[in-house]
Order: sequence, then C-alpha cells, then structure tokens
Amino acid sequence: MSVEIALHPWRWLQSMWRRWSLWSLLIALVVGVLVTLVWLAGRYEASQVQNKVERDTADAVTDIRAALARNIQSFQALHAADPSLEDWNARATAMLRERRELLRIEWRSPALRVQAEADTPYRGAVFAQLGRDGSHSDVSLSCATARRFNGPAYSTSYFLPQPDGRGLEVMDLCLPIVRSGHLAGHVLATYSLQDMLADLIGRQLTRSQEASFIEADGTRLALYGTSRRGARVFSAQQLLDLPGNAMLLRLDSWRSAPDLLPNVLTALVTCMSIALVSVLVLLAKDMRRRQRAERDLADALAFRKAMEDSLLTGLRARDLDGRITYVNPAFCNMVGFAPEELWGTDAPAPYWPPELVGEYEQRQAIRLAGNVPPREGFESVFQRKDGTRFPVLIIEAPLINAQGVQTGWMSAFLDISEQRRVEEISRASQERLQATARLATVGEMASLLSHELNQPLAAISSYATGSLNMLEHAPADAADTAVALRRIAEQAERAGRVIKSVHDFVRRREEAHEAVAPQALLDAIWPLISLQARKLGVQLRSELAPGLPPVRCDRTMVEQVLLNLARNGMQAMDHPSVQQRLLLLRVTHAGAREGASRPNGWLEFSVADGGAGIPGDVAARLFTPFFTTKPEGMGLGLSLCRTVVEQHGGWLGFEANQPQGTVFRFTLPVQVVDTPAIPRAAVA
Repeated sequence: MSVEIALHPWRWLQSMWRRWSLWSLLIALVVGVLVTLVWLAGRYEASQVQNKVERDTADAVTDIRAALARNIQSFQALHAADPSLEDWNARATAMLRERRELLRIEWRSPALRVQAEADTPYRGAVFAQLGRDGSHSDVSLSCATARRFNGPAYSTSYFLPQPDGRGLEVMDLCLPIVRSGHLAGHVLATYSLQDMLADLIGRQLTRSQEASFIEADGTRLALYGTSRRGARVFSAQQLLDLPGNAMLLRLDSWRSAPDLLPNVLTALVTCMSIALVSVLVLLAKDMRRRQRAERDLADALAFRKAMEDSLLTGLRARDLDGRITYVNPAFCNMVGFAPEELWGTDAPAPYWPPELVGEYEQRQAIRLAGNVPPREGFESVFQRKDGTRFPVLIIEAPLINAQGVQTGWMSAFLDISEQRRVEEISRASQERLQATARLATVGEMASLLSHELNQPLAAISSYATGSLNMLEHAPADAADTAVALRRIAEQAERAGRVIKSVHDFVRRREEAHEAVAPQALLDAIWPLISLQARKLGVQLRSELAPGLPPVRCDRTMVEQVLLNLARNGMQAMDHPSVQQRLLLLRVTHAGAREGASRPNGWLEFSVADGGAGIPGDVAARLFTPFFTTKPEGMGLGLSLCRTVVEQHGGWLGFEANQPQGTVFRFTLPVQVVDTPAIPRAAVA
C-alpha cells in the first residue's frame, strides 16, 4: 500500500474518492429510506389519533341527541294525566334533581304566561338578576317554531349573568302540550350548555379530551374537559342540529402525537432504523480496520523484505516433500546460486559436496520423516558454485502455518568459517597462556616447597644423626632414642602435610557443591599461606563468629579464592614502609555488618591486610581480566575469584581498611546441617 501510494498518488486518490463516494451515496440512500419510513409511521399514527377523535365526536353528538330525546319524553310525561300544580311542581323538582343539565322548568299557558315553575336545587335562582322577562323574545320565537313544527323547538343560546360575577350560556326548549288536537299549554325548559357537556357526554371522553360547543364562526360557547396540553392538538367537529337551533360540538385531544415510540409500527421502524444505522457504522469501522490492516500488512511485508535482504543469516524454506520454496539473498550469496536456480529443487541440492550426497540424502529423509532436529543446531559442510567448501551451522524447525498445521521446514544457516579460524587462534593462545601459568605456578610452588620442606628435612637429619651417635656409644638410652624417633616421625608427617596441601590444590577435579564448615576452608589453605607468611614476615590471624553454619560451595574453588586473596594481601604488605604486617581472615554472618547487601542466609568471608591500599585509578580496573600491577602477574587472579563467587550466587568486593590497607569481602550461601561448625581462632 505504501509503495502504491508512492508510485501512483493520483490513482490512489482516485480510488479512495470513488470508494468514499459509493459509501456516501449508500449512507444517504439508507438515511433517506429510514427517514421516510419514520415519517410515514408518524403520519399513520397521527391519522389513527385523528380518526379516533372524530369517532369520539360522533359518539358524543349521538349521546347528546339521545339524552335530549329522553328529556322530551320526561316533559311529556309531566302533563300526561292533567296534573295539579302541586303534583306538577313535585314531579318537576324531582326531574331537576336527576337531570343536572336542566336549570329551570316552567309550565306556561297557550299565551305563554307562567302557571308553575321549578328551579334546579344545585344552583341559586338563575334568573334572579335579570328576570325572566329579558328572554321573552327568545321564548316567543322558540315556541312559535315549536307550534309550527308541532314538536319541540330550541332557541339560540344566550348568556345569562349570575350574581357571583360569572355567567352561564343557556338554551331554552319549548315543547307544546296538545290535548285532543288543541294547544293546552307549553313546557319551557332551560339547559346549561356546560352542564350538557359534563353530564350528557361519556366520562371516558372528557378525561383525555376537551369538549366544547362552538358557533359556526368559531366562537366558543361552553367548555368542559381536561386542560392539559401536548406537543400537538387533534381536533374534530360535529354538527348538533336541533329543531330551531344548530351548534357545533368540538373535541380537542391534547395527546402528544407521534411520541418517540407511539405504537408497535413506529417502534419497529425505529428499531430497524437504529439497526441499519448500526450496521452501517460497523461496516464503516470494518472497512477502516481492513484498510488499516492492508496498510499494516503492506508495511509488514516491506519491512520483512528489507529485513530479509539485510540479514547475514541464510534462510531456506522447504515443503513436506523436500522441495525448496524460499531462499533469502544472504543464502544465495553464501552458496553462490541465484534464487531461480534453487526454487523447486529437490535432493541432491546443488550446494552439496558430491562425496557427501549420500549422507545428506539420508539426513534429509530422517528430517522429512518428522524427526525434529536439536534446537542448538548441527554443523555441516556446503560447496559454493565455484567449488570451494565452507562449514555452516544449520538450525532447523518445523514451519507451522496460521492454522497450526506443519507445511514444511524452515532452516537458518550461519557461515562459521571465520568463527572456526578465531577459535583455532584462541585455542592456541589459551594453550600458551595455560602453559605459562602452569610454569609460573610450578616455579612459585617449588620455591615455597623448598623453603618449607627445608626445616622438617633438616630436623629429620639432626634427629637421625643424634640417634646414630647414641647407638654408637652403647648401651644407648632407650627413652632418648624413642624421643628422637618420635621427633623424626613428626617432622616427616609435617612434610607430608605440606606436600598433600599443595597436591590437593593444584590437582584437577570435577566441580561439586557440598556443605563445608568455614573452619575447614581456612584449615585447608592454612599450611599453604603459612609458607609465604613466614617468608615475608607476616603474622596470620583468623576470627570466626560463634555458631556459624556450614556453607554450600565447591570446596576446591573457594579454597583457591581464599588462597589468592590471602597471597595478594601478604604481597601488598611486602614493602619496607609497612610496619604492622598482620593478615586477618574473618568469617561472620552477612547481616551482622551494617550496610551488608546479603541477609542472614549468607556468610561473609573477609581478608584484611595492612598494606598501602589501592589507588583510585587501579580500583576502577581491579577486576578487569589481564589487568595487573605486578611485573610478573597475568591479571587473571581477581577476575577468576569474582567469577567463582558469582557462580555460587555470592558477591565479591573490597573497601579501605582502617587505619590502612584493604579489606576484600565475599559472601557464600549457608546450608543448615545438624552439627554446626565449631569456631576456632588461630594465630601464626
């Protein structure tokens, strides 16, 4: 991808523009479809609400007509048996108590004079302020209409003020009373329009809607119902056509429509819309991830190609049949063949020496049979295209694909020609160095042995001469002869111990860790360091803390460390300016000294001398191999000592001694045994 962008930037931009244009068009189309679906669902919901309001309005008009018809029948029943005034008044009062929409009932003569009247018990006298005469014209008009229709007639509505400052919108009903074909009187009833809305319409309608009577021009006459408001109003009007009067009944629904999820259809469409938008978002994210993965893959391939081209290690891949499927440039440079000459080749390979083809074919057959080679690899010999031979180190491993199935073998090749040459040079140098070290050690030990063995041999010679003298002058004293022979045996044993100590030190042995008491380590080197101490006039002293446990170590290696540190300390005091020549060997718990770096599970060995100390420039390079301040030294002693201590997990360091000199300290791990080491102090 990066290479394509670098080589064809315009083509890449054109491809990206085309891809994003298609995605933008798809997103716009999906969003348009989803918005249309949601809008249609909302319109459908609104139409459903509107239809319900219109049905409720028609039902309300039907309820009012039926209630008015029942009232007319009740009015006719008031005069069915030519009642007396008292009887009529009682029956009219009972009717007013049952019908709250009625405010007043009057019995009038054919000339419209009032003969009897009854007012509703739920209000005061509604005509008390203006009187009944103020509405005489409306009453006359409605009764004339009733006589003309020979049935009930309603007057137009009018406003009736009340003493409390409020008013009522009322309507009169005039019902002619006919007996035997002659007009016998009139029943005049006054309706409250607001009470008609409250009592003649079903309660379930006015709980969630607002009902009102309006005129044709929209003037509101009466209102009843909820006063809540919503985001949208749904209204319906229905004509209430009464004889002599016509009004409009209006219902207003204050329900919010459409809600976020008003019904199942809108909820389903909304959920589908959210799902589609989510799918689009996921697809967009997936596309971005794929593009990022493609870029990363292209970058990884380019990086792997650059890495393979820059490797000095040869790489070769083979399938399960042994055919070469891949080689890197380093392998081609190593064997001198081009990749085209190696791809698809089988045994024998062109870089195999002819005399080793049989052996290599047998080894390849074993490998293809599924035997995994050692992880450290194996050495072989290849032949370049020009015929030269060179050694290689081959490291092979199964080639596993992404599904965990082996598809072949992967091999790495290292040309070890230069390594073999360096190893030969190093081996020769090491042999010369070891020979020199052995000669130096033998010479020094010979000098020390000659000095130390001189005394016991001289003593043996003296005791032997004295014994011979006593035997020549017989009779010899048996007690004196026994003492002389015992002294000869002691001196011979002393000489044997010296020789055994040197022999145990210089002989080669296998490394073995064991539990060793600290006193035993000091006792092992004591005869050896005593030789040099007497020669240099150095006083030796050892101090062991009480109750020290044994340490787990290689006894011979630790003895060599102690011997090397002790000899260095004595050589540091071999100077005329040093007056107090004391070498102190001390063993304590590592946690007993302030600032110690080891816990109590370790013992600390220290070798302190009273020499001139170590200068700062020398201290920085003291443990560097082959660095020495001695003319005859090789610079390996302290470096080997640190290596031995660190192999035991310990630590080796040094610090200035007070008042002068240097203290070398090292630690060793303890091993608890049943019998603790018995401390002992020795002075030489």
